Amino acid sequence: QVQLVESGGGLVQPGGSLRLSCTASRFTLGHYVVGWFRQSPGREREAVSCIGASDGSTYYRDSVQGRFTISRDNAKNTVYLQMNSLKPEDTAVYSCATDCQWDGSEYWGQGTQVTVSS
Repeated sequence: QVQLVESGGGLVQPGGSLRLSCTASRFTLGHYVVGWFRQSPGREREAVSCIGASDGSTYYRDSVQGRFTISRDNAKNTVYLQMNSLKPEDTAVYSCATDCQWDGSEYWGQGTQVTVSS
């Protein structure tokens, strides 16, 4: 079954860290731009970070610049999002997809909940 699966979410205190994983099954994730997106209740989905397929170029939205790092391990067919210095406003469902535009993606994951709270 072709799918993207996210993992690594959870509850963390402000200032803490989490590493999210986005793993592909039955297709080669390394052939795609991969984006991480988040959505919280009452807000629109937003792109958090993206990584290029061939050149590894990266994009970060301003609010996470310097705190989040996106990377990929093609041998593991996985893209990671390292999130440091987490803030309560980072609380959301985080999902990955095979593009930096959600609607332009070919594959989407189901999401993993990240909650930043004391």
